Amino acid sequence: MSSRSIYVEATIGADLDSIWAVTQDPVQHVRWDVRFSEIRPAGVTEGGAARFEYTRRTPFHTVRGTGVNLGEVSRPDGSRTSALRFWTPDRFSPIRSGRGYWRYEPVPGGIRFITGYDYEPGWGLLDVLVRPVIGWATAWSFDRLRIWLEGGPPPEHWPLASVARLWRPDRPRASRCRRAPEGQRRRADHLRTAPATLAALPDPETLR
Repeated sequence: MSSRSIYVEATIGADLDSIWAVTQDPVQHVRWDVRFSEIRPAGVTEGGAARFEYTRRTPFHTVRGTGVNLGEVSRPDGSRTSALRFWTPDRFSPIRSGRGYWRYEPVPGGIRFITGYDYEPGWGLLDVLVRPVIGWATAWSFDRLRIWLEGGPPPEHWPLASVARLWRPDRPRASRCRRAPEGQRRRADHLRTAPATLAALPDPETLR
């Protein structure tokens, strides 16, 4: 993995259970997260991690992969975490394998929802162009989620094409999200503070 991991942070004015529900349920997850077209549960590992299969469709190609995730719903500080590993054998995918986490931190007025993740690129040197796009898509999706949970239109109201609606100040915008922890640079290793559950996850490639 590189030292250019992706970090996105959004403060959402909603309760913890509501945010947890729409981010952990595969059906709800794909409604707001533009990075996925479908997520299907695929059982549980011996260690208790949830297995899943994911799909990302484009007009030109469909990428399919597998992953595992493990959540912590009761932490001493009142926060929750969800760790993730994923992999695809598809040589046309811009992402070959990766790992990361979600963190849900109660703050005044809502929940600070954070992700940090990194991946092995599938397109070699072209990753210098791909990685900023993936980071932007993550942040845009987080803001689309925030709008929905704060009482705005559902995610389907804001398809990816809505990025071009420059006359709509209420549209999702990646720029509303923090792209590095306060006081840190965007280009850094943002997995240093990942939950311990990330290290405990098996390699999804070995679970085929």
